[in-house]
Amino acid sequence: MTAQRITKQKNRRRTAVIGGGPAGLMAAETLAQGGAQVALYDAMPSVGRKFLIAGKGGLNLTHSEPLEPFLDRYGARRPQIEPLLAQFGPADLRQWARNLGFDTFVGSSGKVFPVGMKAAPLLRAWRLRLEVSGVVFHLRHRWLGWDADGALLFATPQGEKSVRAGATVLALGGGSWPQTGSDGGWVSLLRGKGVDVMGLRPSNCGFDAAWSDHFRERFAGQPIKSVILTFTNADGDTFQQQGEFVVTKHGVEGSLIYTASAALRDEIEEKGSATCHLDLAPHQTEQQLYAKLARPRGSRSLSSHIKSRTGLKGVKAGLLRELLPPDAYADPQKLAAAIKKLPLRLNAPRPLAEAISSAGGVLFEALDENLMIRALPGIFCAGEMLDWEAPTGGYLLTACFASGRAAGQGALDFLETGDLRLETGN
Repeated sequence: MTAQRITKQKNRRRTAVIGGGPAGLMAAETLAQGGAQVALYDAMPSVGRKFLIAGKGGLNLTHSEPLEPFLDRYGARRPQIEPLLAQFGPADLRQWARNLGFDTFVGSSGKVFPVGMKAAPLLRAWRLRLEVSGVVFHLRHRWLGWDADGALLFATPQGEKSVRAGATVLALGGGSWPQTGSDGGWVSLLRGKGVDVMGLRPSNCGFDAAWSDHFRERFAGQPIKSVILTFTNADGDTFQQQGEFVVTKHGVEGSLIYTASAALRDEIEEKGSATCHLDLAPHQTEQQLYAKLARPRGSRSLSSHIKSRTGLKGVKAGLLRELLPPDAYADPQKLAAAIKKLPLRLNAPRPLAEAISSAGGVLFEALDENLMIRALPGIFCAGEMLDWEAPTGGYLLTACFASGRAAGQGALDFLETGDLRLETGN
């Protein structure tokens, strides 16, 4: 047996995982459990930075809703995400956490959290288990693509470093929260290799609105609670949900806005703006409001009259005044109609760097059923760098875990075939 053949056999079980978020860590765990040698590379000084930040207010691992509506949260990419969740879904994720030593519970909203709510203890336990299983962590290693010989190329504190692996899982995240390492720098690297990548766009994001200086200065930072947001796009598809959001100095953000953000963003990209409607008084009908507002107000100011008759005050009353023309504001019928269907025009999504997550990424059509890039045999993709999106509520993390596991298993299957094409980087 030649020395070259021995080297190939030795390298064949060596795998590289690039990216230390949930998808990358799950891929590393799957590979290690399958007997592969695993080296995990991350550009940051520690792994799981976005995971930790997202879990500061309580680590929302997944959601407890029935499977059908759960799968619908992935929109047009449900057909691609569904097979991943069939192999590792919400129940599997909860069992995985229990095996790591963390029981979970279902909150009042249906969201699933680990007991204790914190991300840091879970991440520490996970990393320890990975290290015990043989995963070797290489931090401050920024992936630069491939060198002239087709090996993986990294920038390290000691200079550039080339690495060969029998299979590689890329789990580099999207483009949101670049301070955590997810800066989207990989897009040009993969496009340069002929991989189809959809441009990254903000998802679960806030939006700009043209507030007056008075409204911005008085109400920025205040929450608007218990409203119904309705939005109908050009195709007639309607989003409607009750919740709350926050007024910002730029416009609006918060859970209700994030849930509608994909539809609003797409409308803005197509038409230049998007107009949604707010029901400021969900528990009152338009007829009830009109009957109350039509009563004589006597010596009271119009603002006091509206407050006493409808209960609208503070930021809700301010929003009504901000968005409604003066002539309609003084007309009880028009005012009642506006309280139930107040138009809010949004002009642009906030920048990608501010978004909770990103849409776009490596197209599933560029991958095989094991998440391997067709143009780059032996290179697999997982997590947010894939072209899918979902609302907050545990759906993002669930699919990241599931895709990481699928990519790791796909890499194991690739290694078992004895296909050594990646040894040349082609």
